[in-house]
Amino acid sequence: MTRTRGGSQAPPERVERGWIIVPRFFASTIVGACFWALQLAPSSANDVHVAAVTAYVEANVRRWIQDPVIIDGINDQNELHAHLTQFDIETMDANWKIEFASNNRPLIDSVLNNALSKFLKEKQADSDGVITEIFVIDAKGLSIGESEVSSDYWQGDELKWQKTYLVGPDVLFVDRQEKDESTQMLQSQASMTISDPKTGQPIGAITVGINLDAL
Repeated sequence: MTRTRGGSQAPPERVERGWIIVPRFFASTIVGACFWALQLAPSSANDVHVAAVTAYVEANVRRWIQDPVIIDGINDQNELHAHLTQFDIETMDANWKIEFASNNRPLIDSVLNNALSKFLKEKQADSDGVITEIFVIDAKGLSIGESEVSSDYWQGDELKWQKTYLVGPDVLFVDRQEKDESTQMLQSQASMTISDPKTGQPIGAITVGINLDAL
């Protein structure tokens, strides 16, 4: 801090930018805070798709997620998988990933060829290119029905399951939009909790890939 000839202290130096006048001492602090705020704040440009995806899902998907093929499929798998430990799940997931790169795929084929997967493939085909993939997830986070083969079996470590099934009934979660580098398609995923119509309790979840360019 400087002093005037009369001995009095001069005011601290200031940084002037347009109409904002702040002491130089606080300038770097404010800049830093703004930087972190921008880093933490969601991108409004990336959120524009949420309303369109939500509208499509509510109008075209929600009406069939209570189909008996889905409800019975999840309940059957929940009973079958009730005894699985986390070690069992991770072992099955590792086997799935090995099969994904192989022509010998007993686990993957058992999922892709079941009645639930056939139902999901029909729903994808009926969407006229809007739906890019559908998979149903049980109470353990395992993918038990798929319209397109996924690269992993366990979805329990992903938001599509954590922000739906673990949260409760009637939850819809729309994930961020991403561009598929191989197809250049802009897409997002919408995930919903699936509840048993008899009890109202969550039993699993469903994820639907949406081609944003087709909305």
